[in-house]
Amino acid sequence: MFVDSHCHLDKLDYQELHNGIEDVIAKAKAVNVTEMLSVGVTLDSFPSMLEMIEPYENIYASCGVHPLDVESDFSLDKLHQYAANPRVVAIGETGLDYHYQPETAELQKLRFEQQVDLAVNLNKPLIIHTRNARQDTLDILKQGGADKCGGVIHCFTEDLPFAEAAMELGFYISISGIVTFRQATELKEVVKALPLERLLVETDSPYLAPVPHRGKQNQPAYVVEVAAYIAQLKGVSLGEVGAQTTQNFRNLFLR
Repeated sequence: MFVDSHCHLDKLDYQELHNGIEDVIAKAKAVNVTEMLSVGVTLDSFPSMLEMIEPYENIYASCGVHPLDVESDFSLDKLHQYAANPRVVAIGETGLDYHYQPETAELQKLRFEQQVDLAVNLNKPLIIHTRNARQDTLDILKQGGADKCGGVIHCFTEDLPFAEAAMELGFYISISGIVTFRQATELKEVVKALPLERLLVETDSPYLAPVPHRGKQNQPAYVVEVAAYIAQLKGVSLGEVGAQTTQNFRNLFLR
């Protein structure tokens, strides 16, 4: 059994690749991927995403504003309203990205702080995106009391000290298809060093398809390829990775 802990189901190609969301779910189920977390990135897109997944009890939602979307329409009241929905199990995707948009750093920090505060108040875990912003990310999480709600560093590409600092705050580390890329040598070593009890697996669909699907659009079914690569790196069985990461998902998001 496997869980795709981070995907964007509303962004998949339903014109040529999939015959609706039921087709995506069926392809995932065929390889024993039984649950998914569909992640929000803007307030504008959240209602339609929630409507898409609402009929499916095995698909959960998060609500947040991505650091690369901080200039989108924003209302703290609307965010709180959406986030309080019982189908929403997490706040985010939020965080900081100084790689692609350093010019919006101050606004990113404000939105990040607001979402950390909301997560703590609602006691819902955070989904964190961080790129070229290690210290600011950790500082905002610590200062905002994020250890009270916990969360996950998604699509992890940072170093081992960052992972250890995040885990000290009660955060999990989520591994995507990037770990299968030939050039991801440091990430492979980090995964070897991290306890399986603190790992999640994800696709970040439709992005970052793992080897051997690299170059194609990603989908939740491919999370098994990520889990298989982690099993190889850590010298354990695929079943063990599936069982532990599924339990980790439930401990974090379905508590």
